[in-house]
Amino acid sequence: QVQLAESGGGSVQAGGSLRLSCQQSGGAFSWYTIGWFRQAPGKEREFVAAITLSATYYADSVKGRFTIARENPISRDNTQNTVTLQMNNLKPEDSAVYFCAAQIGNRAVRTRLEYTYWGQGTQVAVSS
Repeated sequence: QVQLAESGGGSVQAGGSLRLSCQQSGGAFSWYTIGWFRQAPGKEREFVAAITLSATYYADSVKGRFTIARENPISRDNTQNTVTLQMNNLKPEDSAVYFCAAQIGNRAVRTRLEYTYWGQGTQVAVSS
């Protein structure tokens, strides 16, 4: 059973930075595609960024400001992985609950329905 736990959310002023972490543990595979999604009140959950074995993907709204990365190298012996989302030059419209999610493989990484496992989310609030 894969478990995901987000951390690092908080409140910042516009232009500030936050670094979110997604701790993945358990599961039969040493790697999963990890995606970050966010959901603001009254809005659909939307794609933010994803990282596969060999590539990274970003929503247009965060490209150039957010960076997704794996903290530890992928290896057969490592079933615990941390993926970070560095968020710079934050804007009020970035305010949302941020969720990390995992899928085996790299199918349609921008589509939330392709992800099997989800964390509980962490709140990000950006004030103007």
